[in-house]
Amino acid sequence: MVSAGQAADGYSAVYFMDGSQVARQMRLSEFGAFLDGYVGLSDLAETDVRAILVNMSTDLSVRSLVFFQIWFDEEGRADSSWNVPIEALAEKGAKGPNMGGGAIKLVCRSQCPDPAYAEELWDPDMTPGSNHFQAIRKAVAANTLHFTKIEPEEENIPVLTTSNSHHANDDDERDRSRLAQVLREQRLRIKTLQSVHRDSLADLQREHRLEMQALRSDLSALEQRHERVRLSNEQLKTRLSQRNEQYLSMQEKMAEGDARQRQESNADAETVLLREQLERKQRELELRDEKIVALEQENHELSHREPPEDSLLEHLRSQAVFLVAYHPGVGHITLPYSDIETYFGNPLAYAAERCGMNEPAYKQWLAHYEHPVCGHLDDDGKACGEPIMRVTQPAEFQSGVDDRCDQHKA
Repeated sequence: MVSAGQAADGYSAVYFMDGSQVARQMRLSEFGAFLDGYVGLSDLAETDVRAILVNMSTDLSVRSLVFFQIWFDEEGRADSSWNVPIEALAEKGAKGPNMGGGAIKLVCRSQCPDPAYAEELWDPDMTPGSNHFQAIRKAVAANTLHFTKIEPEEENIPVLTTSNSHHANDDDERDRSRLAQVLREQRLRIKTLQSVHRDSLADLQREHRLEMQALRSDLSALEQRHERVRLSNEQLKTRLSQRNEQYLSMQEKMAEGDARQRQESNADAETVLLREQLERKQRELELRDEKIVALEQENHELSHREPPEDSLLEHLRSQAVFLVAYHPGVGHITLPYSDIETYFGNPLAYAAERCGMNEPAYKQWLAHYEHPVCGHLDDDGKACGEPIMRVTQPAEFQSGVDDRCDQHKA
């Protein structure tokens, strides 16, 4: 369900996803018009759309996310029976990742405050290269819906000088907060990965069942066809036996006719007719013999047919094995046989090339990815070391900008 009004202290939007990218954006009020059936989207006809409710504060920092699914019928209109209370769920969401304004409230299939609606939700992907949170953050920053951004007023609060022990306590508190945030993100990623694994396993099992059903149907059809051919062969053999008996009978009649020919001149015409019939029957027998041979050959081919190419039986028979490597920013890479020597010659250069980067740039991003801290050096050559937001995409990383804290970036 969607309320008619916009929250007074922030903004709400609905993003339609296509894979890991935001394909369409609309304000929450516009989405409500789709739910009411006033308008439709013809390009989404008969489509199960993955969408996200994005609640933002007035400074356009994300406050909460709800990952939900909705079906569009053959006319591109939203399912009239859809009644997921996404706004209410957003208020009850558990803590999620920090998207620039502190930990957000997150609602997804593996983290749903009301289990009754879990099946109507879906889990975000947090793997490098297809991170939904990165896509959402980019869309919010682009602000194509033209929300008015209101910067929060800064309050000049006097700061009292405290002792070193107080500073140490503040540092410990910040470290605990950062650690708690990291733990929440890791638990969320584990839940989403487990959900993705379950969905993938269910898809594989369903594909396996469908393929096995198809194979059983093919086998049953082949057995039925084989049985029909066998029955046809038996019938043809029976007819052939009958024709042979008729042939022998005709030969006997011809012999009797020859004997009678010496006695009766009228038997000549009957003898000629019988011989023509005999020749015709002989040709029919030869054609049937050829047909029997062809049917037996077809039966043999059907019984010894190879399994369909690229089917489950073919994979089981061939036992194909591939070499797979993993690199941050690229993920799992299936190495062709021709690339194995090149890969082992310089794995980092190979991974950098797959990212569309040179090797030094990829190494700079990799150092940032493995240890995301500010790399600014002071006059004494000492690094700042302040923890910063990790950039998960190598192509989006800018050395000297993304590896600097807000203070040294300015």
